[in-house]
Amino acid sequence: MSAATIAPAPARPFRTAVAVAGRFVLRFGLLAVLCWIWQRATEAAANPYFPPPLDILGKMRELWFAGPASHLWTSAPLWTDVAPSLVRMLIGWLGGSLLGAAIGVSAGAFPTVRRMLDPAAQFLRALPTPAILPVFLIVFGANDVMRVLVIAFGCTWPVLLNAMQATGAIDPVARDTARTLRLGPLRRLAQVDLRYATPAILASMRVGLALALVLMVLSEWVVATSGLGFFLVDSQRHFEFAGMWAAMVVLGVLGYVFNTLFTALERRALRWHRHSRARHD
Repeated sequence: MSAATIAPAPARPFRTAVAVAGRFVLRFGLLAVLCWIWQRATEAAANPYFPPPLDILGKMRELWFAGPASHLWTSAPLWTDVAPSLVRMLIGWLGGSLLGAAIGVSAGAFPTVRRMLDPAAQFLRALPTPAILPVFLIVFGANDVMRVLVIAFGCTWPVLLNAMQATGAIDPVARDTARTLRLGPLRRLAQVDLRYATPAILASMRVGLALALVLMVLSEWVVATSGLGFFLVDSQRHFEFAGMWAAMVVLGVLGYVFNTLFTALERRALRWHRHSRARHD
């Protein structure tokens, strides 16, 4: 039998397109049905507090996406309402995550330090961030630094505690091997402790993304003059309910986009981890 006879047939473009369309329908079909029900229900109710989805989309376009093609159809308010919020959120999230990872891995590598740090970390983690917002206002004032620090404070603890727990649970054989190879403390932290704690750190950072979005909105409710959170509460105060719902939709879309992008990066970064588990299994 020739090689041409036994070679697998190439995938048909039509079958591939059908598979892609099927995955798209499974992912977004329920959302489309819910939006259609929402549209019909709000049109029938004619309640000013609950505008139809098409009105909300029209308000979003009017507010932020009515610019010329040369500016990618973005309007100036996009850069005063949405962009500052995203910058503050990403800086706070990344800063808090890096701080939590550094302290958590360092403390988890040494049992004595871990036992000393754990009660204080658990106490601070249990404090609701909205409850300590007045403290940040008194110490730092109502400015962007305060808002970034509020976000960073809330995002630090999930990463810190999970990194500390993951590092403390490392197989003793791995530590003994590092000592046998005469790795110094810094190299052991980087090549053993951090490597084993990376899955827990990345999972905590993904959780922290959603928390950062919530804290971003919360921090902009207090003495703010710009940002998506300020726009949301300002629209509510002025009875601009279509604008209020538009801000909430944008927040939901941003949360979905950030989670999707970070999940893809996490899968790529942890490819070695999945391969290692598959070999052990």
